Amino acid sequence: MAADETRGAADEIRGTADEIRGTAQGTAPVPLSVLDLVTVSSGHTATEALRTSVELSRLAEARGFHRYWVAEHHSMPGVASSSPAVILAHLAAHTTRIRLGSGGVMLPNHAPLIIAEQFGTLEALAPGRIDLGLGRAPGTDGATAAALRRTDHLNEGADDFPEQLAELTRFLDDDFPDRHPYRRIHAVPGPVQATSPGGVQSPRRPPLWLLGSSGFSARLAAVLGLPFAFAHHFSARNTIPALDLYRESFLPSAVLDRPYALIGVSALATDEEKEARRQVEAAALGMVRLRTGRPGLIPAPEEAEAYEFTPMEREFADSWNANVIHGTADEVRSGLDDLQKRTGADELMITSNAPGMDVRLRSYELIADAYGLPAA
Repeated sequence: MAADETRGAADEIRGTADEIRGTAQGTAPVPLSVLDLVTVSSGHTATEALRTSVELSRLAEARGFHRYWVAEHHSMPGVASSSPAVILAHLAAHTTRIRLGSGGVMLPNHAPLIIAEQFGTLEALAPGRIDLGLGRAPGTDGATAAALRRTDHLNEGADDFPEQLAELTRFLDDDFPDRHPYRRIHAVPGPVQATSPGGVQSPRRPPLWLLGSSGFSARLAAVLGLPFAFAHHFSARNTIPALDLYRESFLPSAVLDRPYALIGVSALATDEEKEARRQVEAAALGMVRLRTGRPGLIPAPEEAEAYEFTPMEREFADSWNANVIHGTADEVRSGLDDLQKRTGADELMITSNAPGMDVRLRSYELIADAYGLPAA
């Protein structure tokens, strides 16, 4: 589709600013949200990790976090979030108010019609609570991306992202032009049910978000007037340039009259600063192994303490940990406040990827307490 048609499809989005913008709770400077990678640590199973996600989603809802997103990853033993739509359906059954969404679904990995059907189903399960965050990266290595897409031409998926986005939007809104080859194809559940005899289907559908770690999605989100989520937790050096680009290029749309940007931030609060360092070091070892082609379960702190880092690994781990806000609750609150001031983010989405499941739950409790969020 041409750029003007992409823009036209976005202008007809039925999501509203009220579904996108959150309200800060307690003394937090902006709304706080949760990004869950469903991490699987040494000595634990995917079943346990998913149960922890249910506990965490219920905790987040009870304590006033605004939204809860899960991210698509593939072929990573330590990350059990390969099927965001399946996980979100499960979480929807265990929560009642918190917004649930993908942070994100990697659009080039899927046919747009499939995503429209999946998230139309989620919207029917949890009306008014679903976000559809989209990314253009594969969420994995090249070989796995080729297996997912059944093609070796991986750049085509990323280059075609605006056209794929326009097609997905048309399916969600059921508004292909009359002569379009997909005019008689409908994503169900979806708006077509409201136009069928006796149809009473709600016209609502999930708001679209664009995710990114560089300027491409920032500019596209701005041109389309969509909310933008930036992956500060693994691309910190690009955060401010990308957010500046988004704000400077933003064009008002039927969805938003002004920019709205959240950033993903890695943060871990513990009762004692020393324990935070232990947990963060273990997570860093997991990242070292992933980045050097040895993905596995997230190692336990004891394993990280016994591990002999090479000089290059040590440099990477230190660089990674420098972008993780960790320590006591007060230290984490101070770090989050400073980050929000420096970036001007409209929302902070916190991911706590400690190997200990109880440690992760405790971290969000401590952060909620530090900001005086509503009591459970």
